[in-house]
Order: sequence, then C-alpha cells, then structure tokens
Amino acid sequence: MTSPATASPSTGRDASSTSEAPRLIPPLGLLVFVVGTGSLGAEIAAVRLLAPYFGASTIVWANTIGVVLVALSVGYWVGGRMADRRPHMRSLCLLSLVAALMLAVVPFVADPLLDLAVRALDSISAGAFVGSLFGVLALVAVPILLLGAATPWALRIGVRGVEETGRVAGRLYALSTAGSLAGTLASALVLIPLLGTRRTFLAFAFVIAAVAVLGLRPVGRYALAPVAILGLMFLPVGTLKAEAGSGEVVYEEETPYQYARVVDRLDGSRALELNEGQAQHSIYTPDSVLTGDVWDGHLVLPFAVRDATPARVAILGNAAGTTSRAYERFFPQTAIDGVEIDPKLSEIGRRLFDMTNPRLSVHHEDARPFLRRTDARYDVISVDAYRQPYIPFYLTTREFFKLARERLTPGGVLIVNAGHPEGSDELEEVLTATMRTAFPHVARDPIEPTNTLLVASERPIEVGRLARNVRSLPPGLQATASNAALRLEPPLEGGRVYTDDRAPVEWLIDRSIVEYAAGSG
Repeated sequence: MTSPATASPSTGRDASSTSEAPRLIPPLGLLVFVVGTGSLGAEIAAVRLLAPYFGASTIVWANTIGVVLVALSVGYWVGGRMADRRPHMRSLCLLSLVAALMLAVVPFVADPLLDLAVRALDSISAGAFVGSLFGVLALVAVPILLLGAATPWALRIGVRGVEETGRVAGRLYALSTAGSLAGTLASALVLIPLLGTRRTFLAFAFVIAAVAVLGLRPVGRYALAPVAILGLMFLPVGTLKAEAGSGEVVYEEETPYQYARVVDRLDGSRALELNEGQAQHSIYTPDSVLTGDVWDGHLVLPFAVRDATPARVAILGNAAGTTSRAYERFFPQTAIDGVEIDPKLSEIGRRLFDMTNPRLSVHHEDARPFLRRTDARYDVISVDAYRQPYIPFYLTTREFFKLARERLTPGGVLIVNAGHPEGSDELEEVLTATMRTAFPHVARDPIEPTNTLLVASERPIEVGRLARNVRSLPPGLQATASNAALRLEPPLEGGRVYTDDRAPVEWLIDRSIVEYAAGSG
C-alpha cells in the first residue's frame, strides 16, 4: 500500500501526510463545477440552436440528449485513460481550455450547416437534412466529449491514497452534477432569454476558459483565449437564419417558445414564419383580409352546418391574427377568443399584421388547458395550432376532440387545419379517425396541396347547405364559399385512433417526409 510520505502520483511532489495535499490552482472542485455547467448548459443551448431550423419536438430533444450522453460516456473513458498517462493539473487545464474554445466556435461553424439544412428541407432532400442535423449535433458532441473527460481526470489528480478514493470521487461527482444543474437552469432561465443562443455558448466557454488558464503558465499568454471569447460576445448577432429567398426579413426574434421572423414578400404580402419556416403562420395583405389560402376556409366552412353567423368563435393558434382580422371585416359582431401560447406573436400581430379587431380577446396560454379551463361555449372552434412538421401530440387525441365538442354550442363546428407533405394522407387519416370518436359527422376540404381543412360537427355537414348560404354571405366572401362547396367531400377512411396515452405523431410526420422524399427522388 502506498505510504502517505511517498511522492504523490497526481502532482509529482512529496507530501508528508494525506492531509497535507499541495494547493492546486485552480481548485479541482471549482474546475469540475464550471466544466459541469458547460456540458449540460451546452445541451440546452444546442436545442435552441437547432429549433429555428428543425423545431423542438421530442425527436430533436431525443437526438440531442442521445448525442450528449454518448459524448459524455466516451469522454469519461478517454479522460480516464489520458489521466493515467498524464496525471498533471496543467494537462487537465489545457484539455478544459481546448474544450472551451471548441464550445465557443460551435454557433459560428454551425451556421453553414444549418443553412444547408434549410435548403435541404425546402427541397425535401432527406439525406442532406438528416446529415446536416447530425452534423450540427456532432459539432456539439466534440467539446462535450472533452468536458466529459475532465471529471475522471480530476479524480485521478485528486486521489492521493486508496483510503480517500470514495470521499474524493463523491465530492467531485457531486460538484460536477451540481454544475450540470446550474448550467441547465442558467441556460434555460437566464442566459438564453437575456443573451440569446450564441452568447450562451460563449458565456459557458468564457467561464471554463477563465478558470482553466489559472492552471497554465505563463498565464498571460493563455489568457488571450478567454479574452478572445469575451470579445466574440460583443459581435452583433445579425440574422438568426438564412435570408428569405422570396422577400426581405423585416423582423426576427427568438421568443421563449420558438424562433419567429416576418418576411415582406415580393408579391406585396407579409408572412409570419416560425421555426423551420416551411409554413406561413399568418399572412397580411394591405388591400385585403382574404389570403387565398387556408385562413379563408375557416370563414365559410361553418355555413355547411349552420345558417346563422357565429356569435362566438375560438381560434386555437391565433398567431398574428389573420383569421380574426377577416372576421372583423366580414362578421364584425362575432366575439373571438384568440388563444396563442406565445405573447410575442400577439405583439408582432399588433405591430405588423393589423391585429386590431375590437371583438378579439387574446389569451396567452396553451390551447388545451384553455379549453379545459374556460366556461364559454362556441359556435365555431378553429384549430390552427399545428402544421407539418411539428404537431403537439395532445391536440391530436380522442380526449382533445371530446373536450372540443363539450365546448361547442349545439350544432357547433370544429375546423382543424391539417398540414402534410404533398400527396401524403396518413396524418389526415389519423386525425379523421380520431375526430370520429367525438363527432358523428366529419368532412374534408382539400384546400391546398399541403393543407386539408377537416370539419366536424354533431349535425350533418352538407355541401348543399353551404351552396345555399352563399347568397346570404357578405359579397366579398361569396366566391370563397362557392369554391369551398365545390371542394367539400366525405372524409378519408382508415387511420388509427390517437389517445393521450399513445399518439406517435412525430414518427408519423417524419415517416411522411421520408416517404415523400423517396417518391420525389
């Protein structure tokens, strides 16, 4: 057994007893703590880095968490082997500094890969899309691997005798875990909301680098690294995504929920894009409230069930208020509850989309909790809270549609905007089958190649009724209603029923995208 008076394997110095350890600079505990903050703080920041392009679905989270766990596991193994070869504080600090520098460049190097991913998704090039996604994750994995190597390395340095192995290991791993918790909370609650994604990466990199250089000599030369990282934090962030190919980006922001940008398009209209930008979530045209798109269908399809103008409407997924703006023009007496989880989109609507309907009440909460909480009853509930490829599963289930029916007046109408890859019917079939568990009557309006409006009611949905009601509608809506009557048809058959317990909507959408890509290739 090693005597306490022998040379310490961790430092190469003599120690008279196990209680007289040489003073390490920086302290091992501090270094392990800040390395822990960077490892999981980078995981949260990585999801935010990917969200503007791929969304933040469970698939993206699973990919990110999986990559981080693999990187940490490999890092633990590599760190243990390297520590046995070079059990010195200087080597550990140098490793941490390299990891910090690599962490700092991630948001910069990721930009071209993410731009490639956007172009790939535009053309449904699944290979490039997946490759770019995992390319960015690999960029994050390398610095996290190095950060993972730090803890076993620190353990090798900190243990001066077998009799204290458990105590030192417990203390260092506790500090590492505490650092990971601090990094997670700081990233999600403080850094990303206040500084943004890029500067969150840089903040973690700076702290790790600043602590690491304390163990390197000469300090002055290595101190250039944290100074350089600090300097990068003052660079203007610029645009968060690639420029829009069909117009000019006039506004963009990372909200607490998603990435949002507003594009002035070449045809004179204005569009709100969220996350991946493959769909427009609100449209504004200065000289008209009609869009020639899915929002118009929400205005006329209720008249296939009912003759009277809706007295009260709920819009789940109000975004920047396109549908409520049209209601103001054509049905000014209709009261509207606009439900939008992201307050920033309502602000965008008021500033840039003329969302000024005096009969609109905006509720900033999630759609399903709102329906559960409210005592109101609606003539129409419009669900525009999901589009391909990112759909909240809890808005596709039997329980949700039963709740929606309970909130409708007798003869009320539910309209669901189902986005999907062109030619893909699987999502529509699932939604139809699930809606049928709550409503005896369901119909479809294939209004766009990538959008179908599903209509459900406890009363029959009649093409003839919609056609008869055309003349009673405001003149500006009559052509829209006539066209909807020509498209309205029976629902698709097939599809499984989704429940709160099982609703694998992410897998369904991913499979639809891949099948579409394979068919178009």
